[in-house]
Amino acid sequence: MSQQVLEKLQARFPDAIAGSHAALGNETALIKRESLLEVMRFLKEDCGFEMLMDLCGVDHLPETPRFEVVYHLKSFSRGYRVRIKVRLPEDDPTVDSMVPLWKGANWYERECWEFYGIKFSGHPDLRTLLLYPEFQGHPLRKDYPHKKRQPRIPLLKPETR
Repeated sequence: MSQQVLEKLQARFPDAIAGSHAALGNETALIKRESLLEVMRFLKEDCGFEMLMDLCGVDHLPETPRFEVVYHLKSFSRGYRVRIKVRLPEDDPTVDSMVPLWKGANWYERECWEFYGIKFSGHPDLRTLLLYPEFQGHPLRKDYPHKKRQPRIPLLKPETR
C-alpha cells in the first residue's frame, strides 16, 4: 500500500527524491534537504499522513554526509506508513522544522538537537530538553569522547539520608 505513496512522491517531486526503497513493508524515501518541508506538507495534506510518529537522528561518521534525520509518518485513515530520510553535512547540520506541520515534532526535534547537534530552522523553542543547560557537546555523536567530564552544577537541594 505505502508503495503507492513512494510512486506519488516520485511523480510529484522527481528532483527532490534522492532515492527510495521498500523492504519488508518499510517504504522509505530519501529527500533532498532543500525540498523536505514541501514534500512533508504534501504527505500531510494530500496523502493523509496525520501523525508524525517519530523523528530521530543518525550519525554516520565517517561517511559524508555525516548526519541523517529519519521521520516515521502514519496515516490512520488509509493505513499507510512511510519513512522519510534526509542527509545533512557535518559543516551545516540544519534542516527545516516540522513543528508547523505536526506540533508533536517539537520535543523530537529538541531531543535530536540536544544529542546530535542537528539544528531545526524555524523551531519555536530549540533549547535543552533532557540534559542540563551547562552540558557541553552532543553525547550521541560518534566522536563524542566517552570519558569526557561535564561541569558540575550545585544541587538545588542537598541529598540527605
